[in-house]
Amino acid sequence: MPRVALAVAILAIYVYGLVDVIRTDKRSTRGFSKTTWLIMVILLPLIGAALWFLIGRPRDTVVAQPVYPQHPTAPDDDPDFLRNLEQRRRQAEAQRLRKLRDDAARKNQADGGTRRTGTTGTGNTGAAPGTNSGSSNASGPAAGEPGPRKPGASGEANAEGNPEAK
Repeated sequence: MPRVALAVAILAIYVYGLVDVIRTDKRSTRGFSKTTWLIMVILLPLIGAALWFLIGRPRDTVVAQPVYPQHPTAPDDDPDFLRNLEQRRRQAEAQRLRKLRDDAARKNQADGGTRRTGTTGTGNTGAAPGTNSGSSNASGPAAGEPGPRKPGASGEANAEGNPEAK
């Protein structure tokens, strides 16, 4: 019985060593090439397998893979590109707002500081931004705008609400 157990153990070591040599990547063997290890394990069953396990087998259980830089397939898959794009968008928006504020401040200084831009309250003329509110235009109303009206003209009511007679 002990002879059978010894023969089974030797056969198991031989088969396991042979399969292990075959499955190991040729770049990760140590000592000799994979072909040399295969020949040694086949010709010297017990000694070849023992040498394979002690010397030739890679120490790490994880096979080292060559590391290639991973590039996304499209720019919108790259988080660095998207982050950079968002930063550039924010900078462009901040620069555009700064320019608008500077232009508004220059216009305000040119008008003598009577108008305030961008806020509501005293001094706001109620005109749309970029339009002339009338006080700085000395030549009269622009083309297409009605001129100043007198109360009572064309059937309007006076301050008390009574219609004016012609």
